Amino acid sequence: MLLPVAYFMLTFTLPSELRELASCNQKLMYALLFQASAQAAQKLAKDPRYVGGQIGLVGVLHTWTRNLIYHPHVHYLVPGGGLSPDGHTWLPTRNQFFLPVKALSKLFRAAFQRGLQKTALFDQVPQKVWRKDWVVHCKPVGNGQAALKYLAPYIHRVAISNRRLISIEPRGSMETSQLTFQYRASDTGQLKLCTLTVESFMHRFLQHVLPHGFVKVRYYGFFGASVRSRLVLLQQRLAKPADPHQSEETLHETAVPDICPKILCPKCGQPMLFQRDLQPNSCRSP
Repeated sequence: MLLPVAYFMLTFTLPSELRELASCNQKLMYALLFQASAQAAQKLAKDPRYVGGQIGLVGVLHTWTRNLIYHPHVHYLVPGGGLSPDGHTWLPTRNQFFLPVKALSKLFRAAFQRGLQKTALFDQVPQKVWRKDWVVHCKPVGNGQAALKYLAPYIHRVAISNRRLISIEPRGSMETSQLTFQYRASDTGQLKLCTLTVESFMHRFLQHVLPHGFVKVRYYGFFGASVRSRLVLLQQRLAKPADPHQSEETLHETAVPDICPKILCPKCGQPMLFQRDLQPNSCRSP
C-alpha cells in the first residue's frame, strides 16, 4: 500500500484526565479516539492552504509507554499529499510540512467532545479538559519504511516481551513478590530497570489487553476499503519519472487516471480501466 512519496507520522494522544475513563470504557473510548483524530486530520487537509484534497491514513492504536504506563494514543502513517476533489489529481505537500498541529489539536478536541456528548460518559469529564491544549504531533518520516518498522511491533506483539523480564523474587504472595523488567528511556535512549510487586506488574500489563474483537489497525481516506482499488493506479502513476519538459507548476500536480473503483478483474484482481462502450451490432440480446 506504500506510495512513492514522502510520508508523515501523525500522533494523537488522549489527555491524562480521560485515561481512567478510557481504561473503564475501552471499546467506546478507543473507537472515539480513532474517529475524532481521523476526522480532524481529514477536515484540515481539505483546506487548500495545506493539502486541498482527500488524504489517506493508516492508524495503529497504542496504549502503553516503554515502562507499561497506561497512555492511549494513535499513530497514523500518512502520505505527503492527497487527491484533488475531483479525484483525478495528486496534490503533494511541500517543504517537509503537512498540517499545523495547533489547529489540528483544536479540531481533534472538538470532534472528541462532540462524539462523547452522545454518550452517558460526558458528564464524568471535568470541564477543564475542553479548555486545555490536546497533544498532537506531526513529523516527516521519509519514505515510510522506517515508520512501518516502528509500528509493526505494536500490531502483533503484547506490551512486553519475555526477554525484558529480568528477575522475580518470590516473597509468599503477589502483593509482596517483586518483578524487575528493563526498558529504554525515550528521552535518553538508556536502558533502565523498573521493579514492581507482581500484583502491580499484572495490573499494568492487563490494562493493555484490548476488548475482544477490537480492531487496532484502521484505514481512512483513500486507504478506505471502498476506494482502495484506486491505489494500484495511483502507485503506478506516481512511480513514473517526471517529464523533463513539464513546467514547475505541473510537476506538483499528477493526474490520476479514471477508474471504476468498485469493479475488479475476476482473474487478476486489479481495478478495471474504462476503455469504451460496446454497442450492440444486432437486435439480439448480449
